[in-house]
Amino acid sequence: MNWMALIGISANQGRVVGNMQLFNKDRAASQPIEAHAAEFSEIMLEGASQPTQVFSFATRTATGAKMHVVEIDHVEGNPAFPKRSSDLFFPPEAVSDFPFSMQAGPKYEIVYVITKLGFIHMFDIDTGVCIFTHRISGDTVFVTTRHENGVLFVNKKGQVLSVIVDEEKVIPYILQNTGNVELAFRMASHANLPGADQLYVQRFQQQMQQGKYNDAAKMAASSPRGMLRTENTINQLKHLQSQPGQLSPILQYFATILEKGELNRYESIELARPVLASNRKALLEKWLKEDKLECSEELGDIVQPHDATLALSIYLRANVPSKVVFCFAQTGQYDNIVRYCRKVNYVPDWVPLLMQVARSDGEKACEFALSLIKEEPPLVATDQVVGVFTSLNLVQQTTRFLLEALKGNNESDAQMQTKLLEMNLLNAPQVADAILGNNMFTHFDRPYIAQLAEKAGLYQRALELYGNLDDIKRVAVHTEVLNAEWLINYFGSLSVDDSLAVMRQMLDHNMAQNLQTVVQVATKYSDLLGAQKIIDIFEEYRCNE
Repeated sequence: MNWMALIGISANQGRVVGNMQLFNKDRAASQPIEAHAAEFSEIMLEGASQPTQVFSFATRTATGAKMHVVEIDHVEGNPAFPKRSSDLFFPPEAVSDFPFSMQAGPKYEIVYVITKLGFIHMFDIDTGVCIFTHRISGDTVFVTTRHENGVLFVNKKGQVLSVIVDEEKVIPYILQNTGNVELAFRMASHANLPGADQLYVQRFQQQMQQGKYNDAAKMAASSPRGMLRTENTINQLKHLQSQPGQLSPILQYFATILEKGELNRYESIELARPVLASNRKALLEKWLKEDKLECSEELGDIVQPHDATLALSIYLRANVPSKVVFCFAQTGQYDNIVRYCRKVNYVPDWVPLLMQVARSDGEKACEFALSLIKEEPPLVATDQVVGVFTSLNLVQQTTRFLLEALKGNNESDAQMQTKLLEMNLLNAPQVADAILGNNMFTHFDRPYIAQLAEKAGLYQRALELYGNLDDIKRVAVHTEVLNAEWLINYFGSLSVDDSLAVMRQMLDHNMAQNLQTVVQVATKYSDLLGAQKIIDIFEEYRCNE
């Protein structure tokens, strides 16, 4: 504040004279004014973008008493404030009384004038209208101060007295005692007071009927306590067409609210839809940062398909744990999920949540699942994760998950090891071949996996797993695809009788194809197998060469 006022009083010809020096620091200029009390305050004029600074002062001269209000430091773009002057009433018995102090009530845009003999006058600053006058102390007033938009003062007896506005009664009082409808209407609006609801409804409907849709929208947006900010009002306004060169009524409605405050739940939802449809998501982000939107689950649901991170922010503010957790998972913030759940004491159903993520992004679901099983104790069972992934035919993600989850090669995971190999033998034999070749797992169902490997044409893996001679004989004959060196070495793991039986089976199956391999086996293991037994086999099959 660059303005200051210094006031002094003196006795002159049987009355108390007030003298004030008004000073402006920036201009280093002062002006003497006859006044007993003064107050600096501000009001918001209709159509103004910023508050208007005003200076109120009261005086009682030999000819009468007045309360004046003038504008100081005019703001460019604001409407000009016309000077207000109002009579200050003193009863006949208060001949020696004079204005002692002035205090502003900013919320109501009023100023209190307190006199020395204990009278209080309440004026509307904008119009200069006196709303209320009453004597509140039978003793002279000693000191006053502003207190919660009212006045606190001490009288000569030391009594501490307080005067405040009764918000439930002030508007009806103005209507009944002053008949000033415009004053009641204006104060109810800017101070958010009850008492003028019916008046607001009538004016809103009148403006709608007269086609003054933008005026009606502004009125609804600024109605006291948001009484007209309802679903019904929004539905009326959003179906109206805009006038050329003007905002549509519904956008005028939203703009008026956003200029002064925040949107309620339903308004936030209704505004979000067209904003997102016009690809102006940045506006929502801006309003959210400015706390202009009331966050709700419904608003988050509207935003989520467009931006999961922005939706997460909304769900957090609206305290919707289930949706918060889902968005954390969807945006890959897995470390935050468990931490958040512990913080808000929320225990989600992890399996359906994992299913939701898996339906939208299999890779993110895999990362999420891995984070869950790493908790102590694990938040989901391995078979539950596999059940989710396999139901969606996510073979690659299931494989990746199980390779990590089963890397300890524990006997208790035998069923999951079998599941991992089975799935890949049926869908991706090359992957199964690599897993088996790395000897990562040892507790799976070997006969069953050997059968699947044989059916997939992985004869080497089948032979490595089979222990039954009939199975070995059936597979070993496929020398056209088996690596000859590996097969010859494989015979070293068989007993003598089994080796001879397999050699006979190979010659029975296709002598022309398998003879050379049998000869190499016989040559390498002749000492172990016995020369005579080998000769007997060759003679039996007439392999004299």
